[in-house]
Amino acid sequence: MPWGAVGAGDMGRGHPHALLLLVLVQTVVPRGPQPRSHSLQYFFMGVSELDLGLPLFGALGYVDDQLFVSYNHESRRAEPRASWVLGRTSSQLWLELSQSLKGWDHMFTVDFWTIIDNHNHSKESHTLQVILGCEVHEDNSTSGFWKYGYDGQDYLEFCPKTLDWKEAEPRARITKTEWEAHAIRTKQNKAYLERDCPMQLQQLLELGRGVLDQQVPPLVKVTHHVASAVTTLQCQALNFHPQNITMRWLKDSQPLDAKDGKPQDVLPNGDGTYRGYVTVTVAPGEEQHYTCQVEHPGLDQPLIVTWKPSPSSGLIIGVISGITACVIIFIIGILFQTLKRRQASRGATMDYVLAECE
Repeated sequence: MPWGAVGAGDMGRGHPHALLLLVLVQTVVPRGPQPRSHSLQYFFMGVSELDLGLPLFGALGYVDDQLFVSYNHESRRAEPRASWVLGRTSSQLWLELSQSLKGWDHMFTVDFWTIIDNHNHSKESHTLQVILGCEVHEDNSTSGFWKYGYDGQDYLEFCPKTLDWKEAEPRARITKTEWEAHAIRTKQNKAYLERDCPMQLQQLLELGRGVLDQQVPPLVKVTHHVASAVTTLQCQALNFHPQNITMRWLKDSQPLDAKDGKPQDVLPNGDGTYRGYVTVTVAPGEEQHYTCQVEHPGLDQPLIVTWKPSPSSGLIIGVISGITACVIIFIIGILFQTLKRRQASRGATMDYVLAECE
């Protein structure tokens, strides 16, 4: 995830942030929840000068793609950000979570000033970002991640298998060497990623059961757009959950190359569901050769959707064609009458001249 994906304003507020002809609509019967991977992620951010309007330390926590907690240095309190945790702030899990965020606050501050000192940057303003967490896969295996970004650039990444840090730039080597010298901290990092984080994720999933594990299939439609002599087909998947979805265009049942269509774009609706888009530019009259294929955990099988002109569009086109034909016939009639009158006028004039000559 590129550094800066979680905005500074999001940290300050304690939460992120952050057609057309309707055609064929497909609906399916949802199936029961299927095994899928889940993740627990924390995003930390801080600045070395508070006059920039940012907190010294701010944190956001996500289960899968759902924000559930926020924390900042000023209040030193964990704030619930999801409906399924609002009534559980007195639970043992929430108390442990609050304590761990206070510990992250302290550790983040120490790491930040260590990096600043190693670069002799004490007189300038700088930012530090951290992303750490774990994922539990479908087969119950786990994996962890712990990455640092400094001034918007990748900096260090912890490798739990080798118990060392991988530097993303030469300047990070001093900090890498210093952190690797602390064997106790290295083991604690490994224990958190491989044991504590997956355990906390399972507890949170249990807390959010019925919300986090719901699978809502997408409502899919294809729309048709013409602008500046360019014809575009847009495939839309609406109101689905979870976020992971695959959308792609097929031409004559064969997948298109990535260069032939715009990349898939998935956005949150703000209510826990998502919407996705994928578009392709086609030659006029070739629309029926293209189909949109959608795959999602809430679907029993891939969904295939095509664009079809709506009946109202055909009626409008027919009416316009009829009016155009009537106008053409009317104009031709006027021209015919005009020519006939002119011919009659010429005949009368000729008769008059000839009579005079006699």
